[in-house]
Amino acid sequence: MKRLRWLIIIFLVCLVSTGAYAEEKKKWADQAELTLVDTGGNTDVTSLAAKNLLKYTFSKNLLGSWKLAALYGKTDGVKNAENYATEFRMNYTYTDKIYLAGIGGWSKDKFAGIDSRYYIGPAIGYKYLSGPKHFLTGEAGINYAMEEYIDDTDSSYLQGRLFGVYEYAFTKKNRFSQSLEYLHDFSDSDNYNINSETALISAISDSFSLKASYLIKYDNKPVPSTLDDTDSILSVALVANF
Repeated sequence: MKRLRWLIIIFLVCLVSTGAYAEEKKKWADQAELTLVDTGGNTDVTSLAAKNLLKYTFSKNLLGSWKLAALYGKTDGVKNAENYATEFRMNYTYTDKIYLAGIGGWSKDKFAGIDSRYYIGPAIGYKYLSGPKHFLTGEAGINYAMEEYIDDTDSSYLQGRLFGVYEYAFTKKNRFSQSLEYLHDFSDSDNYNINSETALISAISDSFSLKASYLIKYDNKPVPSTLDDTDSILSVALVANF
């Protein structure tokens, strides 16, 4: 529990300090999510999920972003969930509809078989719908991926990526979104992943919102093969925007 409390304290300090800096500089924008479950008695469950998305506008056409995510869970004193991820990307607006991107990231999820995963590559995106109510964006790219698995094996391969996200704005601060991502190993057609997130965001103040989401991660060829091919997360998070 001490480790969990320190994680929460560090996260909240980073959230407040980043938010203050964002307000001062104006070019910064920050969105943070926090979900915490801690129960005792007949069932002892501890779960913490945190995400942070920091954006910086370098110029009219150039936008940088840094995403962090962590999930930690224990049931009756036994750890049953722990994963971490970070991603950097640069977006260059080529036209009102088309943008170019460079993406690089790292993730770790031992319960899904991934001891360490790195990826980097270019992408191109197209904005099919740009509001005011309906938003639809499609993205295609190529990654070079390097993976190390919990069974002490590893793999490096060229990966294709397709991504799409649809948003419907009920109001300026209340939204529904659906995203879908497909990752394909060019050297092994059986090795592909599908990630989906369905989310509903409802504002409770100018800076804070509640987000209900359902995340599905499908791995057609998990390593080791004894692992389940599908993970899902249903959560309600407090979201802060600065």
